[in-house]
Amino acid sequence: MNQQKINELKQWMAEEKIDLTYISDPHHIAYFSGYESDPHERVLALFISLEAEPFLFTPALETEDAANSTWSYPVYGYMDGENPWEKIAQIIQKNGQPKRIATEKEFLSVARFEELRFYFPEADLATNATPVVERLQLIKTDAEISLLLEAGNWADVALEIGFQAVTEGAAEQEIIAEIEYQLKRKGVRSMSFSTLVLTGKNAASPHGTPGAATVASGDLVLFDLGVIWKGYCSDVTRTVAYQEPTAFQKEIYAIVLEAQLAATAAVKPGITAGELDQIARSVIEKTGYGEYFNHRLGHGIGTTVHEFPSLITGNDLVIEKGMCFSMEPGIYIPGKVGVRIEDCVHVTDNGCEAFTKTTKELQFLG
Repeated sequence: MNQQKINELKQWMAEEKIDLTYISDPHHIAYFSGYESDPHERVLALFISLEAEPFLFTPALETEDAANSTWSYPVYGYMDGENPWEKIAQIIQKNGQPKRIATEKEFLSVARFEELRFYFPEADLATNATPVVERLQLIKTDAEISLLLEAGNWADVALEIGFQAVTEGAAEQEIIAEIEYQLKRKGVRSMSFSTLVLTGKNAASPHGTPGAATVASGDLVLFDLGVIWKGYCSDVTRTVAYQEPTAFQKEIYAIVLEAQLAATAAVKPGITAGELDQIARSVIEKTGYGEYFNHRLGHGIGTTVHEFPSLITGNDLVIEKGMCFSMEPGIYIPGKVGVRIEDCVHVTDNGCEAFTKTTKELQFLG
């Protein structure tokens, strides 16, 4: 449970005269409460009141687990045959009718917003809590950075397993299966997103779908993966060669590596998110491949794999110590080649440190 962040949220609520904040995103619920769950279609909610105790509301089949987590406030549950919103309203109204309720508009479904409006018809529901939660997550504590470093170490382990599985004729899906099987054996419960292994021309699709394509001599093989470790995520990309690549493949790799290293070297408090993107982008643009770098430089990372901020040209957010984000330039030429190199980093007093340590020099496997 993150009492410090609950207190900071309540401070904002007091300033804005918000009586109640409804946290509906399971990742954000875990961030505040310490309780992780995927409720599927059921209702999982965290209600933080300005005056009363906060409480978790879970499906009945999860109530005991939530009560045994690090969450130290009340936990209420509901059976599948019950109306969860009626129970929620009864709990909240014991302490009076809230006049202003903040919600996570970027996550809350219309159906659940309407339930809230039905049971609290007099409440003002206009305030969006999402930007506030994003800001609370933006600066990581030393404890959070330690967990992100642990998650990064497991991502390095995953890469090593994957590299060892790259052989002539090995299918993308087979390599992924080996990575995730071995990680499960080592105690890693889940990946932070669907593991990508893309070989040859398939790597030219930045978010391609791994399948039955097999590794052949001269292929570049792109790995993009991460794990969830003690509630925190990792995210790393490496592109490796199976046997000897062509001069053209080596050229593209060298450009991407230069862009990634240049942007990483520029990270420090005071620079802006947009400037970092532009540093990487300019390296690629000057070689004539700018049109093939078709996404932002990076995204925040923490308890979720994609958090605020977005590192994209035009974003004037000033980088501060404790921010954590990815640095992942790429070049993707359809039908020819795809290369991406990514580390996630945390900002220090005068630079940054990567959570993953696997070499970024082009590795030749096989």
